Amino acid sequence: MALGDAQGGTQYAMGEKFAQLIHEKTDGQINVDMFPNGQLGSEQDTVTGAGMGLVDLSVLAINNITPFSPSVGVLTLPYVITDSEDAKILTQGEIGDQLIENTIRDAGVRILSWAYSGCRVLSNSSKPVASPDDLSGLTIRVPRNEIMIASYQEWGVNPLPMAWSETFTALQQGVVDGQDNPYITINAMKFYEVQDYITDICYIFSLEPLIMSESKFQSLSPEMQETVLEAGREATAYSYDYLLESEESIRQALVEEHGMQIIEPDNDESEWIELATSIWPRFYDSIGGEERLEAALQALGRDLD
Repeated sequence: MALGDAQGGTQYAMGEKFAQLIHEKTDGQINVDMFPNGQLGSEQDTVTGAGMGLVDLSVLAINNITPFSPSVGVLTLPYVITDSEDAKILTQGEIGDQLIENTIRDAGVRILSWAYSGCRVLSNSSKPVASPDDLSGLTIRVPRNEIMIASYQEWGVNPLPMAWSETFTALQQGVVDGQDNPYITINAMKFYEVQDYITDICYIFSLEPLIMSESKFQSLSPEMQETVLEAGREATAYSYDYLLESEESIRQALVEEHGMQIIEPDNDESEWIELATSIWPRFYDSIGGEERLEAALQALGRDLD
């Protein structure tokens, strides 16, 4: 199993739980070896590897599946998912089932489980940021994801797309001033060593699916396939509870133990929301049409305004 993050984050916690469940449910017949910190390649490389059957399993940020199966991008549009309950509804309901089928079709990989990591908050090393205007003069790292790049452009900056494996060094050396990730990831990756300020926005909720090579899945017996799917469902439930139980204490530790400062966005985040959601129409075609976004919002009890 490839993992992009280090031990201590939600990726590892969910992956470890899945590995434990598989071991138990097969009476030790199957063991899963875990390779964190991108040891088996970048997250996007592992999607290619899994599609070709070279990697069995990978846990990765959902934005790194989007280039291979664009409809998954509906879950990365800014301010569609605004909290953990929204994330649970979309991933564990009909929308999530559709996206699983699409990734099998498009990328040759099957989503088995979901890790819930929380809202992607903005961190930087230069100054408190409360509004998009405060981003002026900052260089912000983002993944190579068109939706995330477009969001920052609407906020008035040109972000620097960069591989996850290069991010800590770039922050440390001042190549970039900031980045965005959930509190749990900031803590697991020790970004507090190179970042001072956090802006408590929630423009994207970080989902990190566990994918499996579909060719590997199909090579299993029907009974073993069901065992794998059952372990995936149980690991998903575990990850959701893990987030709810750990996020607040980690947030407090970042402030009290590591000296980071958390800034609340101005005006209940309204300016951030207005600017970022203006990009939605640009991505209707790539996610499979406006109706896909409408369906997601309806599942959450909201309308497309």
